[in-house]
Amino acid sequence: MMIYWIDIIGTFTFAISGALAAWDKKMYHDLFGVFFTGFITAIGGGTLRDVTLGVHPIAWVKDAYYILAISTGVLLTIFFRKRLQQYRKSLLLFDTIGIGFYTILGVEKSLQFGVNPLAAVILGMMSAIFGGVIRDMMVNEIPLIFSRQIYATACLAGGVIFVLLRQLGVPENVNEIVGIITVISIRIISLKRGWSLPHLSRNS
Repeated sequence: MMIYWIDIIGTFTFAISGALAAWDKKMYHDLFGVFFTGFITAIGGGTLRDVTLGVHPIAWVKDAYYILAISTGVLLTIFFRKRLQQYRKSLLLFDTIGIGFYTILGVEKSLQFGVNPLAAVILGMMSAIFGGVIRDMMVNEIPLIFSRQIYATACLAGGVIFVLLRQLGVPENVNEIVGIITVISIRIISLKRGWSLPHLSRNS
């Protein structure tokens, strides 16, 4: 049950992230465009994960609560956009929460399907960042994964922590919370302190 609600919460927060990105790009003249951006952002990573794992039907196709979570996230963004836009970092906040939940969900679901731990961590990262990649491309931004920010690295770190604690027999619910907090904390701390990945020069 816990893994289900992790998926729903991650879907909800990514929908807000996508809708905010569309609104920031003055797409509010086309409400369908705002909704579609939120929708694709929310389901992009999970769909990639499920297709890779061979899960059929895909989660959001089978369960209407995913569509409800997406619709709620987009509508909240539309009705409370002024309050959200007062905080210039709202998009980063919801994106950060989204990658935290989706990373651990992706790792855990992959392990349930018998994937080896290393591949599970990579799938967790992919499911967390792919929706954001699509979102950024849709609003004509360079995806965060192609910048030097601590983004995908935070997902990998949280995924590794989850796998290690699982091997140590830590209770699943506790492990999930620790993994999610790890991803979110690394991402937030790296932003506040200006951490970034090493720059690779042409001559290196």
